[in-house]
Amino acid sequence: MQFRDLPKQYETLRPDIDAAVQRVCSQGNFISGGEVTELEAQLAEYVGVRHCITCANGTDALSLILMAWGIGPKDAVLVPDFTFFASGETVAFGGATPLFVDVDERTFNLDPDKLEERIEQIKAQGEYNLRAVVSVDLFGLPADYPRIEAICKERGLLLLEDGAQGFGGTANGRRVCGFGDAAATSFFPAKPLGCYGDGGAVFTNNDEWAALIRSYAVHGKGSMKYDNVRLGMNSRLDTIQAAILQVKLKAFKEYELDAAEQVSRWYDEALKDSGLVLPYRPEGFTSSWAQYTVQLPTGISRDALQAKLKELGVPTMVYYPKPMHKQTAFAGTSSAQACCPVTERLCKTVLSLPMHPYMDKAAVETVSALLHQWAVPCE
Repeated sequence: MQFRDLPKQYETLRPDIDAAVQRVCSQGNFISGGEVTELEAQLAEYVGVRHCITCANGTDALSLILMAWGIGPKDAVLVPDFTFFASGETVAFGGATPLFVDVDERTFNLDPDKLEERIEQIKAQGEYNLRAVVSVDLFGLPADYPRIEAICKERGLLLLEDGAQGFGGTANGRRVCGFGDAAATSFFPAKPLGCYGDGGAVFTNNDEWAALIRSYAVHGKGSMKYDNVRLGMNSRLDTIQAAILQVKLKAFKEYELDAAEQVSRWYDEALKDSGLVLPYRPEGFTSSWAQYTVQLPTGISRDALQAKLKELGVPTMVYYPKPMHKQTAFAGTSSAQACCPVTERLCKTVLSLPMHPYMDKAAVETVSALLHQWAVPCE
């Protein structure tokens, strides 16, 4: 059993993917080819924003936004404590200070109440110039943007949506990567929409930021690539990856999102009496199901359960075993000074199960039966 069955997806899409790759190879335009421009237009239309700028990976997408906003030394940015390292790493790498906020134990996303508390705490201390908030759409579910956007607007803070895991999800009819002032996503192969290597994109409605980001992504270019008007980076999506993503985006829109939703419903039904805490479904929200993540009750050894499931041919993953504020890279800094009890509990109890659009009901029932058998508290 595959955790996320990319080989099966390829077999399904093989004729179109092979044709797309061969087309790029025959044309020989491997960097900034026409497929890149076409993909950007398709992604912008799908999300519902004016601008999509593709780049080399999701981490660069975050960095490019922060660069366009001029966030750096003496600035602070609020980031969820329960997320992948890049969400806070990019803030620190740009010279600013990431300060961490606890999450909602049901959604795994930024807790708006805790966000308001943290904002007031930082402003009262007066040590940092608080500039922005990063909100992550963890495991495929959009964060509570109706509240988070209002909080940021009221307090004059920029909002960066980290939609690396959430692409395809919706909140009240709006799509992930269409929230906040700008958004970033990743096309890492295991993401809901993934390429066959690294890739990422930035989304925004702001014309000035879009132009800046296009410049920063190609060595700070001006009128052409040899007219360098600012310091930038080399962060472009390869044409082959863009061609692959065009094929995958079509399947993603036509049936993969619906198929992943069906798999999640099968899990919900099969695990409803298991004693596990199942993923929460806020009214008006849909998930793209990057992961199907449960919470284990007290008394279950996660390590032992994972080992047993692996022995029986079922792969599982833990996202994430350590809070952001406890990462060694932040030790001894003010970033390490955070009180996030929900995150600390989740880090010890979450477990992600095999999940992908090509998973059949029999596989879901196999995984679920084993969890009923082995996910039991130790006496």
